[in-house]
Amino acid sequence: MSQDIAIRKMVLHVEEVRHDGGPPLAQPVLKGWCAVVLRNPFAGRHEPELMWMMEAMKPVGLMVAERLLAGLGGDPAVVEAYGKGGLVGVAGELEHGALWHVAGGYAMRGLLGKALAIVPSMTKVGPMGAVLDLPIHHRNAAYVRSHFDGITCVVPDAPRPDEILFALAMTTGPRPHARVGGLRQEDIAAWDGQR
Repeated sequence: MSQDIAIRKMVLHVEEVRHDGGPPLAQPVLKGWCAVVLRNPFAGRHEPELMWMMEAMKPVGLMVAERLLAGLGGDPAVVEAYGKGGLVGVAGELEHGALWHVAGGYAMRGLLGKALAIVPSMTKVGPMGAVLDLPIHHRNAAYVRSHFDGITCVVPDAPRPDEILFALAMTTGPRPHARVGGLRQEDIAAWDGQR
């Protein structure tokens, strides 16, 4: 890993959802996120050239994806949906959070194998303890309505002004008791990442 990528901490959060006000699920849904907090080498200044960091972040993306998958039991086949996001400390800029698109998204898709849909994303600038709501949708078809979801990521002491928090999210199922119609997982037919 590049010496310019200085990680302060990683945080793993996994929920076991047994119901959401309706009857207990036959199989609980696991939903989680894993975040990495690292020094922002561009904090405090405008740097025109950012691409070296996108390349240097690839091993970090894989490490975060592997840690999250392990937290969900380790089997890529059970992961049905995903998402990602970046929270940039206040001495950085929004574009620094976008460095996660390749490093995080591609790492997660590669780890999971067949994962045709784009990875939905949220990026913002905020103070320590800011909430980052990670969007989630189905890994093979973005229009599968039952898997439109999200999970809240927060690390109380991050990001410091000169840091970035990057996170990935995965879930092993749809929203509990999903029943508002739309494309269903079993009806995916186009295999184009959308339908």
